[in-house]
Amino acid sequence: MSLDDRKLEVLRAIVEDYVETQEPVGSKALVDRHKLGVSPATVRNDMAVLEEEGFIRQPHTSAGRVPTDAGYRLFVDRLTRIKPLSPAERRAIERFMVGAVDLDDVVHRTVRLLAQLTRQVAVVQYPSLSRSAVRHLEIVPMSTTRLTLVMITDTGRVEQRLVEMPGPVQDGDVWELRRRVNEKLAGQRLADTPPLVQKLVEDCDPERRAAMTCLASVLLETLVERSEERLALAGTANLTRGGVLDFQGTLRPVLEALEEEVILLKLIGDLEPRTTRVLIGDENQIDNLRSASVVSSGYGPGTTIVGGLGVLGPTRMDYPGTIATVRAVARYVGDLLAQN
Repeated sequence: MSLDDRKLEVLRAIVEDYVETQEPVGSKALVDRHKLGVSPATVRNDMAVLEEEGFIRQPHTSAGRVPTDAGYRLFVDRLTRIKPLSPAERRAIERFMVGAVDLDDVVHRTVRLLAQLTRQVAVVQYPSLSRSAVRHLEIVPMSTTRLTLVMITDTGRVEQRLVEMPGPVQDGDVWELRRRVNEKLAGQRLADTPPLVQKLVEDCDPERRAAMTCLASVLLETLVERSEERLALAGTANLTRGGVLDFQGTLRPVLEALEEEVILLKLIGDLEPRTTRVLIGDENQIDNLRSASVVSSGYGPGTTIVGGLGVLGPTRMDYPGTIATVRAVARYVGDLLAQN
């Protein structure tokens, strides 16, 4: 083993011990717990070099060492061996997710599962409307002048709106409106629908044009103008499990960040298919999360990403296990969406 390899091995041992024990790690403990093949004095020399290079630090004068953000990053990039989920963990995911009855149920089961498996805060984004396609549009008469428009996307998301008509609408007209909008819009990406909706009005026969114009206005609002995204959150109480060095001694900034949906969307959104992103400490652009790490992944059917999910916790995190769990859950949710 070359000197560089040995230092990396010492860093790996420090990270693993600190994650497990929540206590600063000394050279004697490293030699006792890990088969490093060298003396405590050699380990101390390696630790001095790692400290000088900014990968570990000494929180107290007489204490052992703890990893820095740079140390965790090196561990994740070069040292992490992504441990595969055990058969029991895979069965737990399948048992927890089986029987989900609709999209809301899938999302809430997913966020609870992530929080339980990782023992961190879990965040799951509902499938984004901007990335979805229209599966079906239903128009239901509520009265002669009021309709309910129900949009179902290919990801199972359901949006419902009331449509006030300019005058009485007969059942035959409702049937014709439903036929026309589904013929034109079913299977289309929501982002591509505005010109198609306008064409619906232009092509409509004169006697139904006023009704179609009202319907088109609500269609555009439902298909395009609804910019808000929905999130589910679970496991906030897990933040209190850590030691005094986690979150620099105070949870308040982290809890404040978790209340902001815009912040959470930035953390778990905009991910490429089948990739996992790890943000450690100061790599987070949000000031209130400089003491936290975020592991996130996009999910969706096949190679299509429709939303993001992930976990947030202290930088003292089981990165191999967390990365493996986030990847596995994202893949399973994507498969569920593909099947349904």
